[in-house]
Amino acid sequence: MFSFGKKPQQDGVRLDPDRIPAHVAIIMDGNGRWAQQKHRPRVFGHREGMETVKRVTKYASQLGIKVLTLYAFSTENWKRPTGEVNYLMQLPVDFFDTFVPDLVKQNVRVQVMGYTQQLPEKTQKAVQDAIKATEKNDGMILNFALNYGSRAEIVSAVKKIALQVQAGQLSVDAIDEQSVAQALMTAPLAQYSDPDLLIRTSGEERLSNFLLWQLAYSELVFTDALWPDFGAAELKAAIYTYQQRDRRFGGLKK
Repeated sequence: MFSFGKKPQQDGVRLDPDRIPAHVAIIMDGNGRWAQQKHRPRVFGHREGMETVKRVTKYASQLGIKVLTLYAFSTENWKRPTGEVNYLMQLPVDFFDTFVPDLVKQNVRVQVMGYTQQLPEKTQKAVQDAIKATEKNDGMILNFALNYGSRAEIVSAVKKIALQVQAGQLSVDAIDEQSVAQALMTAPLAQYSDPDLLIRTSGEERLSNFLLWQLAYSELVFTDALWPDFGAAELKAAIYTYQQRDRRFGGLKK
């Protein structure tokens, strides 16, 4: 099975603690549709989605996940109506203002990848303050992809490598998968740079320009649950599905 619906939620299923995915990435989709179903503005869904991030972060940390990467805002999201974009730029400010104390208690460290220099100053400050406030935490990494697009990331990586070659720091023959990975925005995650599991909510089954290099051998799970309805049970169900997979990375197991 490549996807699962919101029900059944796999309640009562025991997860194998030795097979918890180290890096889980989530495409948080469905905020707008969730709000529209309730005859509310789309921004109402984004606000509720922020609360979901808090719940999922806490549960993921408790499960022993090492990295939780959340696709918060893409380079393509600037095409949305100005009012919605402005609201989305305020969300990190509100989120970190209320949630950083909990992150510190949970020993969760915040990282952000993306073209953050293009964000409004207040958003940049909120991000940098959260990173600073949690930098000594050595538990789960909560990694936000903010103003992130995978194709742009790969282009930036190619340029970085080209400059290294131009400067005589790297030969063309020395360019390999490792050197490319080191030039990507996930490089600071070291051995956890590639997600073990990708989850996308809302029933959509596409990657939407997210971690195209890093997802080469990730397990993909799609759920019908809209992001504001996603919680501990849905995360557990996705991980249960992951644990039923046989990961061979292109090879064969004897």
